[in-house]
Parts: sequence; structure tokens; C-alpha cells
Amino acid sequence: MPGDDALPWDRMVLVGVVARTHGIRGEIIVNLTTDFAEERFQPGARLFARRTNAAPEQLDVTGVRFHQGRPLLKLRGLESIDEAEKYANAEIRIAPEDQGTLPEGTFFHSDLVECAVVTAAGEQVGTVTAVQGEGAASRLVVTGRRGEVLIPLADDICRVDLASRTITVTPPDGLLELNGDWREADR
Repeated sequence: MPGDDALPWDRMVLVGVVARTHGIRGEIIVNLTTDFAEERFQPGARLFARRTNAAPEQLDVTGVRFHQGRPLLKLRGLESIDEAEKYANAEIRIAPEDQGTLPEGTFFHSDLVECAVVTAAGEQVGTVTAVQGEGAASRLVVTGRRGEVLIPLADDICRVDLASRTITVTPPDGLLELNGDWREADR
């Protein structure tokens, strides 16, 4: 399958991980890391995988069916179990331009990672290193000079400005202190 060196792997968006092969005709089962499985995994979709630090390879979906909430994919060029096994445990990603758009006030996790987090008073809290959970249960994992702080990604706490890559937080009293004395400088 052709490689696509034009897209850097770390800029692509993770949507799943190959769990294992299925059957003898080259199908693979994918463990999902996306909320948009039906959109990401459909015939004609363009996916990318990387095997053992090689260049990303484009994978074209020719067929899909869902079993127990996971997609079973048929990919162009994979006709046997031996060919499919080469992708065991491979991450499946999409190009950023294939993400689509979200409704106002919702964000892709990848858009929030590396945003600076400050309080409404202008105090630096840290940088978003991950987003845990989904939907209303999402939390920002913010790493600062004193370690990790978990902040609920709620409208009444967070104001996200993607243009400036800044998230301004107005946390309830004591929230930031739950994770240690984040205001003290390192000793």
C-alpha cells in the first residue's frame, strides 16, 4: 500500500487501534478512540496506519460492519489473514482535514492539547497534556510547575480560545488546590 510522507504522523488524529484480525479474508477489528465511529469508518474512508516506525501508510476502507460496537474493516489490498496480521496493534489515524467540524462550544481533544491554561486573574496554571473522558465528563489534564491538575471541561469553568491556544479557567474554590499547592514556585 502506498505511503504518504506528506502528512506528519504526530499531526494525524488517533481514531482507533487494531485489536486483531477477523476471519481469513483480511478483515481487522478496531478498538475505537473516537466518538464518531460511523463517520470515520465507512466505505471510501481514508485512514492511515504505521507499522514498526515505518512511514504512515494510507488504508482505504472498502467495507465495514460493526460487531459489539467495534468496526470490522475490509481494506483495499488486504486479502488474507497474513496481510492483515501485519497491522496488529497498529494505531489508526486520520488526516486533520478529515476530522470534519463540531457544533459551537465543542472541541476535538487534539485541539485542546498544548493549550495554555490560565486563571481569570491571569495566573499560569500550566499546559493541557491530555483530555480524559467524553462529553460532559471530560477533564483537562494540565501539567504545570507543581505537577498535574485535573480541571473539568465545563462551560461554567472553562473558556476556550483556540485562536490564541488559551483556556481561561474560573474554578470553584479549592479545585486547583485539590491537586497540591499549584501556586508555589518549585523549591
